[in-house]
This record gives sequence, structure tokens and C-alpha cells, in this order.
Amino acid sequence: MKIVTWNVNSLKVRLPQVVNWLEANQPDVLCLQETKLQDEFFPVNDIAALGYQSLFIGQKTFNGVALLSKQSGTDAVTAIPNWEDEQKRVLAATYGDVRVICVYVPNGESVESDKYQYKLKWLTALKEWLGKELQQYPRLAVLGDFNIAPEDRDVHDPELWKDQVLCSEPERNAFRELLSLGLADSFRLFEQPEKSYTWWDYRMLAFRRNRGLRIDHILLSNALAGNCKSCVIDKEPRKLERPSDHTPVVAEIA
Repeated sequence: MKIVTWNVNSLKVRLPQVVNWLEANQPDVLCLQETKLQDEFFPVNDIAALGYQSLFIGQKTFNGVALLSKQSGTDAVTAIPNWEDEQKRVLAATYGDVRVICVYVPNGESVESDKYQYKLKWLTALKEWLGKELQQYPRLAVLGDFNIAPEDRDVHDPELWKDQVLCSEPERNAFRELLSLGLADSFRLFEQPEKSYTWWDYRMLAFRRNRGLRIDHILLSNALAGNCKSCVIDKEPRKLERPSDHTPVVAEIA
């Protein structure tokens, strides 16, 4: 099973890139974040033409998540239960015996902002829900833009980013709390090249200079992690004209 996460930063803009990537790579499930589309404008027919089915929840201009899959998803959930939130950031469905949860974690803006406090509370709610999901679905994968670089090796300049949003200790602790539920960071199950990142700012030639962060992750339950064959970052889409500032992360599970 090949599962993928990709923050496309506007599906309307990036649809041709997504279509080409799906055709070339044929994942079983592709999790998208920041689709930035109201549901009535989701390109269902374009995706169906490729042999993929779509589940999605979106809003105008901001947020939005989607699951594109070769087989039908069941038991869909479109929000963290018992958590009041108008922002469309979560989508879950079951494919065969694998539960797939797509998340777009709040950015947090800055550690001094109200949005940062919202992010920490959101992560606490996510942890509580995932704990229950793991009890029901032992074969569970959580994919998405977590907006957290877990360790200094996931940051191009740790001193520059020290105590800043995306790299602050409360955020990193929240990430560790998710792992403590019985989840593994699939990328770190394998030997990886140094300076491996998934996001690069559009400014200051950041991608060309590889000044990035690894903030897009695939977390696997123990039942899946033991069968994970690989997890890689595909940097090719970031080289395209008008790319997303993120690039796909791909995990293959036996």
C-alpha cells in the first residue's frame, strides 16, 4: 500500500501537477491539505478520470483537506469529534483494514499569538481523538502537514528557528505526545539523507539553497510501522513552475 501526504497550497492552482503526479506514481491513497476550495468546486470529475475517488471537506480561501483513493473509503469523519471548530482541517476514512487520517495542523503564526494557543489546544484535542481511534483501528496512519519540525535535524538552521513557531518546545512536545500513543514517524524508521525537508519558503531562494523544514509527516501505528518498507520525500514537484511550497512524502507498506 502506497500512501502519500501533500500540502498543495491551492488545489485549483496545482490541479495539473496533482493529476500528473497521480498518473506517474499511482498511490493507493493521496492525502491533500490546503485545498482552499469550497466543496461545490472540488474537481471530482478530473480525479475520477484517473480512476480515483474523492472525499473532501473544504472552505473558501483557507484550509481544506481531501483523500484521493483507488478504492472507496468508509466510516468517514470530517472533524475532530467533540471539538468545536469551523476550520476544515481533518478528514478520516477506512480503506480495507487501514484507517487513514488526513490532518492540517494549525500554523500558529507566532508563539506570542492567540493562534499559537489555538494550535496547542487543537493538538491536545487531536491526541485525545487519536487515542480512541487507535483502540478501534489498530492499523492506523495519520498523514499531513503538522506544522511542526520535530527535531533540530529537521530544520536548516536550528539556532535561527530556536523557540520560534513550528520549532518551539511546546509544539515539539505535542508531537512527541502523539508518538507516545503508539505511533511512529515513518520517515525516521529508515536511514535518511541529511538536510531532508518537506517545506521551503518561496522567498530568498530557499528551495535552491535547501533552507527548509521537515513539517509534513506520516505517522504509523505499530501494526503498520512494522511492515513499512520505505518513506521518502519526493522533491520533484517543488521544482516545477508555480509549485506548492510543500512537496509530497510517500510511504510504502507491505
